[in-house]
Amino acid sequence: MKSLFEGIEDLFVNVLFAPLDALRFTESWTLSNVLNWIFMLIGFVAFVYWMLELKKYNDNGEEDKTITSHSYL
Repeated sequence: MKSLFEGIEDLFVNVLFAPLDALRFTESWTLSNVLNWIFMLIGFVAFVYWMLELKKYNDNGEEDKTITSHSYL
Protein backbone atom coordinates (compact mmCIF):
# COMPACT_ATOMS: atom_id res chain seq x y z
CA MET A 1 0.00 0.00 0.00
CA LYS A 2 2.89 2.35 0.69
CA SER A 3 4.07 2.17 -2.90
CA LEU A 4 0.55 3.01 -4.13
CA PHE A 5 0.45 6.21 -2.12
CA GLU A 6 4.00 7.09 -3.13
CA GLY A 7 2.96 6.61 -6.76
CA ILE A 8 0.00 8.96 -6.28
CA GLU A 9 2.33 11.48 -4.62
CA ASP A 10 4.81 11.23 -7.48
CA LEU A 11 2.04 11.73 -10.05
CA PHE A 12 0.75 14.91 -8.43
CA VAL A 13 4.05 16.46 -7.33
CA ASN A 14 6.20 15.70 -10.37
CA VAL A 15 3.65 15.64 -13.20
CA LEU A 16 0.38 17.44 -12.54
CA PHE A 17 1.70 20.35 -10.45
CA ALA A 18 4.89 20.88 -12.49
CA PRO A 19 3.40 23.80 -14.48
CA LEU A 20 2.42 25.52 -11.23
CA ASP A 21 5.97 25.15 -9.92
CA ALA A 22 7.24 26.84 -13.07
CA LEU A 23 4.86 29.77 -12.50
CA ARG A 24 5.93 30.12 -8.87
CA PHE A 25 9.44 31.27 -9.72
CA THR A 26 8.56 33.89 -12.32
CA GLU A 27 9.23 37.54 -11.53
CA SER A 28 5.92 38.72 -12.95
CA TRP A 29 3.03 39.02 -10.51
CA THR A 30 0.49 38.84 -13.33
CA LEU A 31 1.94 35.68 -14.81
CA SER A 32 2.13 34.04 -11.40
CA ASN A 33 -1.54 34.74 -10.67
CA VAL A 34 -3.06 34.14 -14.09
CA LEU A 35 -4.59 30.84 -12.94
CA ASN A 36 -6.26 32.56 -9.99
CA TRP A 37 -7.74 35.19 -12.28
CA ILE A 38 -9.09 32.50 -14.60
CA PHE A 39 -10.81 30.75 -11.68
CA MET A 40 -12.23 34.07 -10.46
CA LEU A 41 -13.58 34.81 -13.93
CA ILE A 42 -15.23 31.38 -14.15
CA GLY A 43 -16.79 31.89 -10.71
CA PHE A 44 -18.07 35.36 -11.63
CA VAL A 45 -19.64 34.10 -14.86
CA ALA A 46 -21.30 31.22 -13.01
CA PHE A 47 -22.61 33.62 -10.34
CA VAL A 48 -24.11 35.97 -12.95
CA TYR A 49 -25.67 33.04 -14.80
CA TRP A 50 -27.19 31.67 -11.59
CA MET A 51 -28.62 35.06 -10.60
CA LEU A 52 -30.17 35.52 -14.06
CA GLU A 53 -31.74 32.06 -13.86
CA LEU A 54 -33.16 32.84 -10.40
CA LYS A 55 -34.60 36.11 -11.71
CA LYS A 56 -36.17 34.30 -14.67
CA TYR A 57 -37.94 31.81 -12.39
CA ASN A 58 -38.94 34.56 -9.98
CA ASP A 59 -40.47 36.65 -12.79
CA ASN A 60 -42.44 33.64 -14.11
CA GLY A 61 -43.96 33.04 -10.68
CA GLU A 62 -43.09 29.35 -10.72
CA GLU A 63 -41.87 29.24 -7.14
CA ASP A 64 -44.34 28.43 -4.38
CA LYS A 65 -43.87 31.18 -1.80
CA THR A 66 -46.73 30.31 0.53
CA ILE A 67 -46.00 29.78 4.19
CA THR A 68 -47.34 26.22 4.07
CA SER A 69 -45.25 25.21 1.08
CA HIS A 70 -43.03 23.07 3.33
CA SER A 71 -44.26 20.86 6.11
CA TYR A 72 -41.51 21.92 8.51
CA LEU A 73 -42.64 25.56 8.33
